[in-house]
Amino acid sequence: MNEFDAIDIRLLDALQADASLSNQDLAARVAVSPATCLRRVKRLVEAGVVERRVAILSPDKLGAGLSAILEITLDRQGAEHLDAFEARAVQEAAVQQCWRVSPGPDFVLVVQVADMLAYHALTQRLLTQDANVRNIKAFFGVKRAKFDTRIGLPSTDSAGR
Repeated sequence: MNEFDAIDIRLLDALQADASLSNQDLAARVAVSPATCLRRVKRLVEAGVVERRVAILSPDKLGAGLSAILEITLDRQGAEHLDAFEARAVQEAAVQQCWRVSPGPDFVLVVQVADMLAYHALTQRLLTQDANVRNIKAFFGVKRAKFDTRIGLPSTDSAGR
């Protein structure tokens, strides 16, 4: 599914802004019937365009106020070593994002933990005990100027079939 018409674009934009909207409210916002809305959203979900619908929580209000971006370089970069590290990283609840990157480090992780003590425990579990981790470079967030999950969509003027 690579072609989106103006209704698809409006639906995707509305869902990115607020995925908690009822089908009735979403249909009204996009100016289609509830049946059309339901059918189109179902098609977008089945096609994998909408991967999942989530609530974005406030880390500060939940006691998870320490954000870190980690650059991880492995000692051995064979496919089995990369796969093994990745599998361990994605199992960690504190790891919000795990990226294999190139060039530079092998992985970039975005982690969210309560405090430095929790960060230390995470690094002990995930990084220090792994003999294949050669280098870790950590960047700690001091101020979040922007956080968004939205993907830029074409304007509804340019979308069409």
